[in-house]
Amino acid sequence: MKEKNNFIIPMLFLAFMFFTCGFALGINSLLVPVLKVSLSVSSTEAYMLIGATFLPFLIFGYPAGLLISKIGYKRTMAAAFAMFAIAFGVFILSAAERSFIIFLLASFLCGTANTFLQSAINPYVTILGPTESAAKRISIMGMINKLAWPVSPLFIALFASNSGGVGLEDLDKPFLVIICLFVVLGVVALISPLPEVKAAGEDDADTDSAVSDYANSKHSVFQFPHLVLGAIAIFFYVGSETIVLGTLIDYASELGLPHPHTYSWITPISISIGYIAGIILIPKYLSQTKALQICSFVALFGTLLVLLLPGVYSIYAVGIMALGCSLMWPAFWPLALMDLGKYTKEGSSLMTMGLIGGAVITVLFGLIKDVSNIQYAYGICFVSFSYILFYAFKGYKLR
Repeated sequence: MKEKNNFIIPMLFLAFMFFTCGFALGINSLLVPVLKVSLSVSSTEAYMLIGATFLPFLIFGYPAGLLISKIGYKRTMAAAFAMFAIAFGVFILSAAERSFIIFLLASFLCGTANTFLQSAINPYVTILGPTESAAKRISIMGMINKLAWPVSPLFIALFASNSGGVGLEDLDKPFLVIICLFVVLGVVALISPLPEVKAAGEDDADTDSAVSDYANSKHSVFQFPHLVLGAIAIFFYVGSETIVLGTLIDYASELGLPHPHTYSWITPISISIGYIAGIILIPKYLSQTKALQICSFVALFGTLLVLLLPGVYSIYAVGIMALGCSLMWPAFWPLALMDLGKYTKEGSSLMTMGLIGGAVITVLFGLIKDVSNIQYAYGICFVSFSYILFYAFKGYKLR
């Protein structure tokens, strides 16, 4: 019972941190349509805002792993929250100056903070308990993260000065509240009872385990095929999931549906249903590998429905895509980090760098939308989910 309690307390602290990641990313789903109207930018330019949020994962993914190795998980988390506070201060400046360039800078800084935080909390949850139940733990955290996405637009909407919607002039007050929240969370991270954890074979003193023997036979993190292919899978997954979570307000606006922001709940609820299934079924009734295989098929099916159904119905099919996305992230981390031993932190950095897909895939989405329409732009997700299907059946096994 004591061991279980020791488990729960760190998980509660981590839940706040996963919520924060989702809350910060959810800001973009509101800013994209706001900037299109207020600053008269194109869809490609507007989706560059999301791209700027994910670009730091490629640039700072590896340095984040080095920082974790040097100062530990807790201090890295605290540093990330300080970065978030600075980023939202720049958001306030960008709104005051009505500058798209400064908005991109603010998004880049927000993404930098997210890079360091994600680099710390995802492997931490994976290592915190048995590998076979890692997907279950990440499912719990993931559900909290995804439900936070639509909270931030609704939170900001509370401060709207008129019933016509949110404008740039409405951003300063909610962003000041968010800055205060991040400062508090940074202090909480420092004083929280989160133990420093290590993966199997990661400790230099551990030379007897099979994991250590396998890892010690390697000279580079790139010599683990299942890890490299997993990072590519993360690339495609994050790009597609970002589209699924961050485009519904824009899609509803394009379709002329009333109250577009209310449609932003379709995908977080669908993903949460999948996460709840994972929490119940993994690992007792369903392995994390089998869950990834099933979800890959569901996501592909949902993408086809989005492309083939009339627009007013296809927006709900995006929810099926979201359902397919649900258990992918929880499965990627334990499958890709398995057997890395002393390379676990470097492997986590490589996985984090894969989140650059959130920039590349979403900007491509915006480009396709500009030359055709938003419904056809969802077709890019079909390519992503096809690769993930390969990883679910074959890629994770390669050693």
